[in-house]
Amino acid sequence: MLKDKGTRLFLILSGIFVTNALIAEVIGVKIFSLEDTLGIRRANINLFGSSFSFHLTAGVILWPVVFVMTDIINEYYGPKGVKFLSYLTIALIGYTFFVFNGAMQLQPSEYFSIGNGIDKPDDAFRGIFGQGAWIIIGSMVAFLVGQILDVAVFHRIKKITGERRIWLRATGSTLISQLVDSFVVLFIAFYLGKRIQSGQGQPWSLHQVLVTGMGNYIYKFIVAVVLTPVIYWVHAVIEKYLGHSKATAMRHAAMGIEPVN
Repeated sequence: MLKDKGTRLFLILSGIFVTNALIAEVIGVKIFSLEDTLGIRRANINLFGSSFSFHLTAGVILWPVVFVMTDIINEYYGPKGVKFLSYLTIALIGYTFFVFNGAMQLQPSEYFSIGNGIDKPDDAFRGIFGQGAWIIIGSMVAFLVGQILDVAVFHRIKKITGERRIWLRATGSTLISQLVDSFVVLFIAFYLGKRIQSGQGQPWSLHQVLVTGMGNYIYKFIVAVVLTPVIYWVHAVIEKYLGHSKATAMRHAAMGIEPVN
């Protein structure tokens, strides 16, 4: 099986897809200021009646890689390939946080330490890996809904444009799916979840969800547009690796087009 280039390519793309999605989920607990990180002045922008700045989760650094992989896998392996990897990724994310929860139940040894001057290193460990259940649920639901929507929009555009306009189906599907994803995760994790489960901090208002979600979406919008040349470059690399005839056959099979004898 591994001698087949199509199989090897699927394994490589799948590994990149799953790895980046998992890491993005784990590091997503950290919120950072985009303006402060880049060393630029915060713009005086009023959004939904309050001042606006980019407060993003660290996971947004890696999600663009997942977006690109989604479109590439969609192009050559079709909706079934993307959905299979999406379901697998959701299962692995759930398994990851299950293992984290088990690790947090272990009693720390006196040899265990994190950094310097931390009196209770186990609390620091729990703070990083002990994400709230509703944050995990929100991110998993948002990821799955976003992926299914991305697949549907991608192939709807491709049926209209055919093999032409890679930028339109790749960037267009990402922009639409991430509009939903950016708000779903915040609504479930911080608005709905904290109202259902008390003791998990102050629930967000719908205003906070709208402002933060819009900031995340604007960032993803810009990154999706900027990464358009990268998608063309990856396509070129894959076409060269597979060869024109095999690449064409795989693209047609992804669209459900029967091969011509």
